[in-house]
Amino acid sequence: MSQPDTRMSEYPVIPLLTVRAMGDVDVIGDGLVDGGLPIVEVALRTSHSLAALRRLAARADILVGAGTVLTVEQARAALEAGARFIVTPGLDVEVVRYVQACGVPVIPGVLTPSEVQTASGLGLTQLKLFPADAVDVTACLRAFASVYPGVRFMPSGGVRLASVANLLSLPSVFAVSGSWITATPDRGAVAGAARSALAAAESVCAR
Repeated sequence: MSQPDTRMSEYPVIPLLTVRAMGDVDVIGDGLVDGGLPIVEVALRTSHSLAALRRLAARADILVGAGTVLTVEQARAALEAGARFIVTPGLDVEVVRYVQACGVPVIPGVLTPSEVQTASGLGLTQLKLFPADAVDVTACLRAFASVYPGVRFMPSGGVRLASVANLLSLPSVFAVSGSWITATPDRGAVAGAARSALAAAESVCAR
C-alpha cells in the first residue's frame, strides 16, 4: 500500500493554502522556500485551486499536494495537475483506494476509532485528525496511541503556532497542518511564519 512521500517526513509542519487570487501563488511559494518549509497542501476550495496547484507543481523547489479532496474525480484532477500527495477531510474508502492505486501517498481525515480502524485496514499508518479543534486533541491522541500503537496522526483544524510544540511532543503525532503560515499573501510574512513554525517544531527535539 502507498504511504506518504518520504520527503514529507522531513517536514513536521504542513502549510495549508486556500488560494484567493492567482497573484498570491508565487509570492506564497517563494515565502515558504525562503522560510525553509518548501511544502504546501493546496486546498481544493476555490476556483483557483487546480491552477494554483499546477503552477506550484511546475516549480522544482517545493513539494505540492492537494487537500480537501472529496471525490475520486477531484483526486484525479489534482494528480493530473501535479499533486504529489493527497489529503482528505474525511475517510472515503473509494478515494483512498484510487489514490493508492495511482501509487501516490494519501492521508485521509479521521476523528473516531471506527475510522482509524477502517484506515488501518486499508494499510494506512499516517492519518489526519480533523477537525482537531472539535476535540480534546491531547486526550484523544493519547487514547488512540494506547489502542493503535502503529498509527500516527497529523492534527489539522484550528492548529496555531502556539500549539505546534505541544502537539508535536506527542509520540503519535508525525506532523501538524495549518493555514496560519499562508494567511498573509506576503513573501516576508510567509517566510517569517514558516521559520517560527520550524523553530517551534525544533524546540521539541531540543527537550
